[in-house]
Amino acid sequence: MALHDVAPLEASVEIAAPPAEVWHRLSNLANMQRWSPQNQRTVVLGKPAVGTKFANLNRRGLLVWPTFGEIVHFDRERKLAFRILDNGTVWSFDLEPTPRGTGVVQRREAPDGIKTLSVGLTTVFMGGTKDFCAELQAGMEQTLAALKADIETL
Repeated sequence: MALHDVAPLEASVEIAAPPAEVWHRLSNLANMQRWSPQNQRTVVLGKPAVGTKFANLNRRGLLVWPTFGEIVHFDRERKLAFRILDNGTVWSFDLEPTPRGTGVVQRREAPDGIKTLSVGLTTVFMGGTKDFCAELQAGMEQTLAALKADIETL
């Protein structure tokens, strides 16, 4: 059965760079493997825009699995969002100018719930949805810290 009572996950950071620079890095989804502790590789099928599809290769210890996604929101220098087709979650990055650079908020939401198969696999292989959500939350914070370090060390 699909999981419908899913609290959003959220992490944020301020980066000492203008939104255009943050957007340039973030909108290239292939960069995600440099920042995310779970993503090992992303292959984007075309130029980033609404409707562009991509494939991820994810890893957690010895467990490796693919996911497939589609960009659902692409507002240059403001918002990038994509839906993971395998489980129905929507991941987004909101950018906002700040006096010192750019505020970035990353979210993981499940507006239509998480698909039954994904809930089952998470239960069997990831220790359950509660533990996996805590792991995803920590991963989001690591991702944003790595993005910040990557941009600010130029």
